[in-house]
Amino acid sequence: MKASFVSYADTGFFSSLIRDYLSAKPELQGFYEYPPVISSFGNKINERKKFPVERNLLAEVLSRQNQLLKGNEKVLANIELLKSEKTLTVTTGHQLNLFTGPLYFVYKIISTINLAEKLKQEFPENNFVPVYWMHTEDHDFPEINHIYLFGKRIEWAEEHHGPAGEISTVSIKPVIDELKTILGENENAKELITLFSEAYLDHTNLADAHRYLVHRLFGKYGLVILDARDSRLKKTFARQLKEDVFENSCYKAVLETSAKLEKLGYRTQVNPREINCFYFAEGKRERIVKNGSNYEVLNTESVFTKEELENEIETHPEKFSPNVVLRPLYQEYILPNLAYIGGGGELAYWLQYKRMSDASGDSFPILVLRNSVVVVEAAIREKILKLGFSSKDLFSSEEKLVNDFVAAASQVEFDLSSEQDKLRELFSLIKIKAKNIDSTLEVSIEAELQKQLKVIEQLENRLQRAEKRKYETSINKIKSLREKLFPNNGLQERHDNFVPFYLKYGSAFIEALKENLHPLDSRFLILEA
Repeated sequence: MKASFVSYADTGFFSSLIRDYLSAKPELQGFYEYPPVISSFGNKINERKKFPVERNLLAEVLSRQNQLLKGNEKVLANIELLKSEKTLTVTTGHQLNLFTGPLYFVYKIISTINLAEKLKQEFPENNFVPVYWMHTEDHDFPEINHIYLFGKRIEWAEEHHGPAGEISTVSIKPVIDELKTILGENENAKELITLFSEAYLDHTNLADAHRYLVHRLFGKYGLVILDARDSRLKKTFARQLKEDVFENSCYKAVLETSAKLEKLGYRTQVNPREINCFYFAEGKRERIVKNGSNYEVLNTESVFTKEELENEIETHPEKFSPNVVLRPLYQEYILPNLAYIGGGGELAYWLQYKRMSDASGDSFPILVLRNSVVVVEAAIREKILKLGFSSKDLFSSEEKLVNDFVAAASQVEFDLSSEQDKLRELFSLIKIKAKNIDSTLEVSIEAELQKQLKVIEQLENRLQRAEKRKYETSINKIKSLREKLFPNNGLQERHDNFVPFYLKYGSAFIEALKENLHPLDSRFLILEA
């Protein structure tokens, strides 16, 4: 595949906060510790020594979790390396999306793997382990229960309200049968169906199924997969849980940071709650709220006094689940982490957390924007070129593309701006004559000028529409091509799944991404077959 690039600013899809972060705008420097450039990592490696983690416990938990997988020497070796003080991690996290969900999940994982490899080249005296943190406690099942494939929504119609990792996979077989019908019978299709069947039908819950699937796709690169739903890991985090529940420490710190960001004109991504963790009760994951002197678990019968809840955190830490605000603290506390790889939305909320991290006495990672990609297949690229555009041009709006095409193809000059200028000159002369007769006429003459300018503008639009009708076939092609690359006027990576590309290219698709994704290169990648 051929790689080319466009700046994030020129895509039109990234917020001013992310663009300013990538350009190291001085006003933002208080919201993070180190910028995402290679020279920062030497400083971060040294600084991370001040924040020890329970390495043996971490390695033990990971070893036990990975017993469910077919042996992979590179993954097992990386888990063993985590026992050494010389080993650090590069982490990304994501929900347990069906069949991996949108393409950007794949890009996050490969960005994480590639950054770990890059760091090993730059700092050979250390070891760097790529980690995927599974969001097994997330309960937003409607966000993860579907994919879009060849214009069709494939959905797992399962009712579930508890943590996603505990969802039974018993009812998923009809979805895989539907997928088998859609994908056909070529070798890559058979490989995918086998992979999905082994993942979802040979494992009883979504956490184990998802772990297996991701491991089969990326395990050969040494990716370590962590499910942080572990009572021993959570017990080490009890201090921070208590500070959040009883002192509202996270709420205060994030609220303060959010106010500063908003004062600079940025839109904040998350709104902290006074208590930023959930409680597992009656098969559900529900919020904890303070009511008078007691603490209630919403939508359940569970009520605790302060002393009872403190005791519950100490004796059953696995029942407490950090939300989107508290989870990053948990991550950085149990992992010897250097960097977090995330999308624009994720980095936006991480920028709200620096003050919280400092107040808790925890390390704050280098924030690295995951690679973003649009994949342009050969047939699409050829059609784009025939219309006189490049793949990069397709980032423009549909209206601009159509107008540019018609302007280039048309033999008619329908831009009437010069005629409008002549009309202004004419009315200017009329104003001079009218002023000598009656100065009050100037206002009505100006009003008439604006009316006539509007008439010319309307005539120009009619000429454009008439000319566009002559190129209706080509214009429809432009609209169709842009919709394929930017579904619903959004990024391809946020809508499409990896399956169609794997069907065509097999594992070579993953290899091409592995070769071309460079997470410290802050440009949007265009991959053309």
